[in-house]
Parts: sequence; C-alpha cells; structure tokens
Amino acid sequence: MPPKVKVTKDMVIDAAFEVARETGAEKLNARIVENKLKCSTQPIMYHFATIEELKKSAYAKMDWYHTEYLMNVKQDDIMLGIGLNYISFPVEEPHLFRFFFQSGFAIENSLLEIVNSEELIPIISTMQEAMNLNIEQTKEVFITLALFVHGYASIIVNNSLEYDEKLIATHLKRVYAGAILAIQEENK
Repeated sequence: MPPKVKVTKDMVIDAAFEVARETGAEKLNARIVENKLKCSTQPIMYHFATIEELKKSAYAKMDWYHTEYLMNVKQDDIMLGIGLNYISFPVEEPHLFRFFFQSGFAIENSLLEIVNSEELIPIISTMQEAMNLNIEQTKEVFITLALFVHGYASIIVNNSLEYDEKLIATHLKRVYAGAILAIQEENK
C-alpha cells in the first residue's frame, strides 16, 4: 500500500486559490477544497482553524498573482502595458478580480494606504523610472491612473462594457499624459 500523501499548508492554499479562481471566493469552503485535494477536511482544518483564515491566505496568494500579472508587460510603453494588464485582468480572471477588489479581504482600507503598501513598491518603482518623477509625484499619477483603470475594469467585470484594447489604450494614453502634465504644471 503506497504511503499517504501529506497535505501541506501550501497545497491547501493553492487549492483554495484555484477554487476562488474557478468559481469565486464566495463558494470557497472546506468541502470544495477537500474535493480539489482529494483528501478529507482534516488536513485543511489542521492548517486553518477557520475558513476565513484560509480565505485570507488565498487572498495573499492572489495579491502576489495580481502583481505578477500587472508586471508582465508586453509593450514597449511600460505605463500603457500596466494599465492594459489591469483592465484585461477582469476579462481573463473575473472571479479573482472580484475576490481581490470586492470581497473585503484587503488589508488596506483606502487608496492612500494601498499606494503606500509594500506590495505596490514594484509597480510604483517601475512607474517612477518610466516617468522620471520623484516618488510623491509618481504616487499622485498612480492615484489618478488607479481610479481610471479600476473604474474601467469594474465596468468590464460587471458586463457593462466590452473589452476593446485599442479604445482602452487611447483612453489610457490620454489619462496618463494628462496626469503627468498636471503634476508638471503644479510644480512650476
């Protein structure tokens, strides 16, 4: 008889992430993760005392995944690429978008907390280098862009707008140029 496979904490988190990705975080429970792992609920509850703890861990994995997704830019224009990735994320990963932005699991309570979070450092640093602005100016541009792209993405994920990359790229370029121009005007 082969030895039983030990279900690790990472295996449980990965399974929970996949469940959230496939069906939505609201459907995440021990029985579904058990089925995904082909085990009993015992190893799941051994690693996580509550489903809320498991959801928080799956959320942390999703946060990392989202950052990696955003930074996988395929255009020469890094700023346009990040914006397009943000807006295409709900097209490709609608359940994860809702989990990330509409589930209440975010540690940060406001956009200002998000912009100053450690998780955003790679994105802010990349933007700062691309725009040749100081860190505070970069954060101001980020806030403007974040409000725009999040609104666009939310409208798309709720099926109120079709994803049209060419049109979105035009709008992003306008917002990006306008935000930088506004920062430059303020600093004259």
